[in-house]
Amino acid sequence: MKKGLLHIISTGNQKPAHLAQIAGQIHPYIDAIHIREKTKTAKEIHEMVNLLLDHNVPLTKIIINDRIDVALASKVGGVQLAYHSLPVDIVKKQFTSLRVGSSVHSIDEVQTAQELGADYVIFGHVFPTHSKPELESKGLNQLELITHHVSIPVIAIGGIKPTNIKGVIEAGAQGIAVMSGVLESENPLVAVKEYYQHLF
Repeated sequence: MKKGLLHIISTGNQKPAHLAQIAGQIHPYIDAIHIREKTKTAKEIHEMVNLLLDHNVPLTKIIINDRIDVALASKVGGVQLAYHSLPVDIVKKQFTSLRVGSSVHSIDEVQTAQELGADYVIFGHVFPTHSKPELESKGLNQLELITHHVSIPVIAIGGIKPTNIKGVIEAGAQGIAVMSGVLESENPLVAVKEYYQHLF
């Protein structure tokens, strides 16, 4: 039985065609792929969704960060909201077709996200990570504290490797989110299978 969900989040470093090619290979092993492309326009993000579809990635597995307009127009599975995005409750009320996740960094933010109706949260960063070297990691104790204070799923992110998945799941997380660990590995398919195997 699978112990947790596996979300893959785009790094912004791959060209869309390359990202779509990787996504086409790895999607059978993942529960969601997030298009997190802060520098791209709505049109470019929509085109990325179409590229993923061309590589047989199911719409239900695609999550778009922040851009609710593109998520709705593309009919993807959900949207991931950040601190600068529209509030969770407004999105949930107005756009009932979307699964809504919230990116959080503290117990207060997690509790607020739950109160506003978020379907799940992504919490981190749990371990030290190259993408945020200036920020102190939260650690497993903070993750465990958070998972025990909310009932919605908590997906852990930040420095997660196959070798530390066990501790993350034991701390109460219902899944993990990975960026460069899969997308920037020499062989993304081999990498995703290794993460996948440690979630059983």
